[in-house]
Formats: sequence, structure tokens, C-alpha cells
Amino acid sequence: MNPAVEKPHDSDVATRRDKGFVITQELIVAVAAAVLFVLFSVALDNFLTPGNLVALVRNVAVLGLLSIGMAVVVIGRGVDLSLVAVMAVSLTVSIVLANKGYGFGEALVIGLGFVLVVALVLGFLVAYVEIPSIFATLAVASIVYGLGRGVIADLDVNNIPSDLDWFLFIGRGSVLGIPVSIWLFAFTALVLYLFLRRTGIGRFIYALGDNLETARITGIPVRPVIVLQYIISGLMAFLAGAVTAASVASMNMRIVNSTVIYDVLLVVVLGGIGLTGGRGGVRNVVVGTALIGLLLNAMTIMDISYTVQNLIKSAVLLLALIVDALLNPRDEQTAQQGDI
Repeated sequence: MNPAVEKPHDSDVATRRDKGFVITQELIVAVAAAVLFVLFSVALDNFLTPGNLVALVRNVAVLGLLSIGMAVVVIGRGVDLSLVAVMAVSLTVSIVLANKGYGFGEALVIGLGFVLVVALVLGFLVAYVEIPSIFATLAVASIVYGLGRGVIADLDVNNIPSDLDWFLFIGRGSVLGIPVSIWLFAFTALVLYLFLRRTGIGRFIYALGDNLETARITGIPVRPVIVLQYIISGLMAFLAGAVTAASVASMNMRIVNSTVIYDVLLVVVLGGIGLTGGRGGVRNVVVGTALIGLLLNAMTIMDISYTVQNLIKSAVLLLALIVDALLNPRDEQTAQQGDI
């Protein structure tokens, strides 16, 4: 068995076996989310209302889907700042085509094709042209948004056709009393958990994040794996866009200029996925999404201004980075590898 491939997958388990119970950032965040839920339930009158809880879980589903896509890239020591632009424009493509007479199923396939093309271009720029991911994804995000607003659609907000109850069910329906969007998030999280932890390609992603040069020397197809990371990220963006569009029967491209991408980064870092790569997983995304979803929801109920919300989120992000540094001190190998 290749030790360079196995190490990222098994090191956390070995640590627990050697040291017994370990307080991790993931555990701290999970406990904090549970405590905040209890506090908000007691302190905020409108928190436990059915309408607010439904809105909370739907927002958590969208944030979670985007964060899973980001997590896959970050584990491989990259970053994807194009997620929100891809989410908004790909669904806008589908909606615009549907309003021009295309069947909505066909329009969704074309929108998905748009996502795959963007992901392949992005993966090629990072893996083969070797542009740093933060710059490549930022540039691609601007190009995608420019295409969406300047070429594909005349309006920022585009409404889906009125006879698509089956599609609206994704964002508004429920099964066994649980919103369909949460079922979709849970299923996707399970699939990607198994992919990362139980497949060879998933272990390759961890190996890339742990040490890129060692992964290349041991024969891992580094460049195709990097491209695959961005394809997975793009698919998660498309799913998140479908849930968003189905929830409000439209897609607003102005979301690209919002702070959603920073919320996604906050979830990933706060949950405990190391920015140096090779560490963390889907469970970290789940607990991070729960905590940030609760915070965003509570701040909205308390009518906290947009500026103050950003201040609070920035402080939480800084705290998460400090906790990550304390719980996962940089060793000599990590220091040599550097950060994103």
C-alpha cells in the first residue's frame, strides 16, 4: 500500500488511538452550535417558529452544498472563488433557455454543461498552466459573471416558468416533514464522504494536499485529480443553484456580489479543514455549516445591520484561524509546504 496515499486518510485515526479522546476543532464547533441553538431558542421570540426553522434549514442546505464543493478543493490545497458565480449564472442559463421555449429538463442539462465547461477550463488553468488557484478562480468568476449579465441575460433577476411544480418541489417541498433540500444536502454529503474516505481518488486528493511533490513522485496523476476537484466543486455549485432557484422561483445574479463566498470560506475554516491541505472532511463542513447558519439566521432575526454582520463574521473567521493554529501547530514539513 502506498504510504503517501494512506497517510492523509489514516493519520487522524492513528492520533486518536495513540492519545485517546482528543478535543478537536470539529468537536468545539459542534458543541458551540448546540449551545447557540439552545440560547437562540430561549432568547429570540421568532427563532423557533415553523417559518423561521424552514428558512434556516433551506439556507443551511445551500450553504452546505457550496461548502462541500469548496472543501474538496481546499483539502487538495486549492481554493475556488468562482463557486457563487457558477451557481448563479448556470441556473440563469437554464431559466433563460426555458423562457425561450426549451424544455426545462433540456435547459438544465445545458446549464450543467456550462458548469462542466467552466470547471474544465478552471482545472486546466490551475493544473496545466499552473496559475495559482486564488487568481485563476477569481478571474474566472469575473468572466462568468460578465457572460451572465452581459451576454446570457438582460436582467439580474430571471423567473422560472410558472408550470414547473416538480422543480419547485426541490426548494419548497418536504418528505417525512423534512425539507427536500436538507435530504439533498444529506445525500450529497454522504456520497462525498464515502468518495473522499473510501476511494483511491479521494485518497489522492488528500495526498495532493499533504504534499504535492511527493504525490507526483509516487505516481499519482496530479493534474487530472486537480481538474476533478474543480468539476466536483462546479457540480456542488449547480446543485446549490437549483435549490436556490427552486426556493424562490427565480435566480438573482446579484448574489455574485454578495458575501456568500466569504460565508463559504468561513464554514470551511471554522469547521476545521486546514488551509494547508490534506486535512478535514465532510463532517467538518456539516458542523461548520450548522454554526454559521445559526449565526446568520439569528443576526437576521435581531435585525443587525449588514455592516455589523460582516464585522461579526470576520471576527469569527479570525477566531477560527487562531483555534486552527493552536490545535494544529505547524510542523517542519507543513512550514516548508506553505499555505494557499
